Amino acid sequence: MQNKVRIVLVNTSHPGNIGGTARAMKNMGLADLYLVAPKHFPSDEAISRASGASDLLDNAVVVDTLEEAIADCQLVIGTSARERHIPWPLVDPRQAADLVFDEGLETAFVFGREDRGLTNEELQRCHYHVHIPSVDTFSSLNLAAAVQVIVYELRMKSLLMKDEPVVASKWDLPAATAEQIDFLLDHLETVLVKTEFLEPKMPGKVMTRFRRLFQRAQLDQQELGMLRGMLTAMEKQMKE
Repeated sequence: MQNKVRIVLVNTSHPGNIGGTARAMKNMGLADLYLVAPKHFPSDEAISRASGASDLLDNAVVVDTLEEAIADCQLVIGTSARERHIPWPLVDPRQAADLVFDEGLETAFVFGREDRGLTNEELQRCHYHVHIPSVDTFSSLNLAAAVQVIVYELRMKSLLMKDEPVVASKWDLPAATAEQIDFLLDHLETVLVKTEFLEPKMPGKVMTRFRRLFQRAQLDQQELGMLRGMLTAMEKQMKE
């Protein structure tokens, strides 16, 4: 499980939260930390808060965008504290841990900014949203504490699965990655504009709903290739 799960922190403001995240991860047997445009990193405060998990900080992957952080992931789960205009598949932390082991895919858990979480666009890049059911009267969690809840559930699931075979994948072919889904959606949008199905100046939520559809379907790479081939054939016919 360790090699299949990464923790992604987006635009973190306080370096102490990065250190606290590293400590929580190491406590629960995780090692892959990705940082998307952190405000302050490297940082002595992060090292101090890591309390012995500074090796995770040394090996953390720092990137500029969420797309880079999840490009090769096949399952992306984003933390969300509020309802969305377009409903998205929603799970609690324990269900999220079940997904990781049931699917056997390269997985990213994505955490947003301390003050406002993930943007709608960032959440739309996730297959599922995970909500930590804290009490309504005091629902806000510290970032590192939220990470601790998620990685604890992953650890507990790992212990439960100790004597059971780990699922490699439930499909016969590798699942499509986040980057491949992005390419498919870009290709689809181009074709929809050419066929005048989509008005580029007034796209509405059409492409968002297509993203939700494809991510919910969990396409494998051959299925994705079939769709890309179909779109290419349509483009060829339009030129003739």
